[in-house]
Amino acid sequence: MHAAYIQHLRKEKRLIHMTQISILVLFFSMWEIAASQRWIDPLLFSSPSRVWELFISRIQDGSLFNHMSITLFETILGFLLGTFLGTLFAAILWWSPFISRVADPYLVVLNSMPKVALGPLLIVGLGPNFSSIIAMGALISVIITTIVVYNAFKGVDDNYLKVIQSFGATKRQSFFSVIFPASYPTIISTLKVNVGLAWVGVIVGEFLVSKQGLGYMIIYGFQVFNFTLVMLSLIIIAILATCMYQLVELLEKRLIPSHRK
Repeated sequence: MHAAYIQHLRKEKRLIHMTQISILVLFFSMWEIAASQRWIDPLLFSSPSRVWELFISRIQDGSLFNHMSITLFETILGFLLGTFLGTLFAAILWWSPFISRVADPYLVVLNSMPKVALGPLLIVGLGPNFSSIIAMGALISVIITTIVVYNAFKGVDDNYLKVIQSFGATKRQSFFSVIFPASYPTIISTLKVNVGLAWVGVIVGEFLVSKQGLGYMIIYGFQVFNFTLVMLSLIIIAILATCMYQLVELLEKRLIPSHRK
């Protein structure tokens, strides 16, 4: 029975992957047909064949790798920084009920504030450089990470704490032995959300100040009416964001036993 169930899961997984690939192929096929038949304006929406030609030419002259590496570096750093700071702040709030009660209304206000609007302030404060772009990528995710992870820390069953404290565990030992491991699923879910948020923050930062990167390519493409360049940049962003998401899922399988199969 168990072997049959595992076989069923594998077949279902293959079917899901085949369906996902089919949808992707259908999308690009319809896009190419629509552009060639003028159902859509090829000047505005380009076509997969034009995007591919531009991709090859930018690969050959080496410019695409430069833009990709800069944006990917900024995004990964902003992603890691936002997640780390958010988790650290959540730990501080769990550690001190007094601080958590004081900070609660400010977290609500900061969470409701559009983080993108703070971009000009970051540029003025940190300068029009990598620092402001990375800070933008981190800022857009740090507040929501703090709130979600803190609620996960608070939601851990008190009985677990009572058991370990009955053996004389300190608050520090209780946190690292019970609270933090029990919150792995929520932290992983937050990481998945932060992948998208970090990309949004970095691309917006590049819109504002950068002369390099995928965000700059998008803005430059709009300025010169080269929408093929815009589409190429968007597709590359989607691919890179998907790769980052898959890495988070691999981490999830390593940390959470129920997701290993």
